[in-house]
Amino acid sequence: MEAPRRNVELKARDPDPARSLARARAVGAEDHGELRQRDTYFAAPRGRLKLREQEPGGAELIAYERSDAAEARESRYRIAPVSDGPALRDALAAALGVTVVVDKRRRLLIWEGVRIHLDDVEGLGAFVELEGVAPAGSDLSAEAARVARLRAALEIADEAIEAAGYADLRRAAATAPGDRAEELLAAAQAVLPHAHVPYSRFPVGAALRTPEGAIHAATNVENAAYPQGQCAEASAIGVLVAAGGREIAEVAVVAERLDICPPCGGCRQRLSEFAGPDTPVHLGRPGGPRRTITLGELLPLGFGREALPG
Repeated sequence: MEAPRRNVELKARDPDPARSLARARAVGAEDHGELRQRDTYFAAPRGRLKLREQEPGGAELIAYERSDAAEARESRYRIAPVSDGPALRDALAAALGVTVVVDKRRRLLIWEGVRIHLDDVEGLGAFVELEGVAPAGSDLSAEAARVARLRAALEIADEAIEAAGYADLRRAAATAPGDRAEELLAAAQAVLPHAHVPYSRFPVGAALRTPEGAIHAATNVENAAYPQGQCAEASAIGVLVAAGGREIAEVAVVAERLDICPPCGGCRQRLSEFAGPDTPVHLGRPGGPRRTITLGELLPLGFGREALPG
């Protein structure tokens, strides 16, 4: 296996992106224009793993390791070009689970081998990121020096430097119940187009969040022998279990043709196998009508393993 690529990276909040752009140009940075990026992060067993889908450009899978420190720090990474981003995203989501999705607009400039990212991150705001890309065999001192020079030129203050990455910041920002519900409803909504519903024409998407933050989403799958069809909640439970999950912390259900679509009785029982009576269940649409109730309210006097002998 080849050694990973490396860079020296610094991230900071940017109170004035227009000023940062002007200062970067003033030191001679070459402007490469604006990119739109969506990074989907997966629950990797080691390090961090994300699929980047970019316009203009294509998709690439990025595995990396980096310490969380409020200073310039080393990042080790591997990049694999991807020909079919959506297909790989679905496969990795099914196998590992999605932890968070980060959408951003990025203005890219390059100065003496240092990538300058002026980022507008959805839900987080404006950031400036400096990446001193290192050739093989570098001791990183030259890259660190160039990053330090750029930091001085852009006047990045100590208190603006951010230790965490966008994924961690986005997850932290989603700790408010409304934001977490919106994220989960969006995951359920995203899989709706994949529903196999040639008979009812009633697509449903369900998304489950584990206590670790991974999100597993799936749709309903119908069958010509009607009783053999499967609800979206049951499909999502299968995805969660296949990824190693055994506990549900939060549920969301979205239907294309119904604003508030509660799980059927059978799925309420299925959910109770992995979730407790206090588990929140969000019904509705992202950005639209929503109702949140507990699984206990949906399934009063539920039957559980504690009722079984021995």
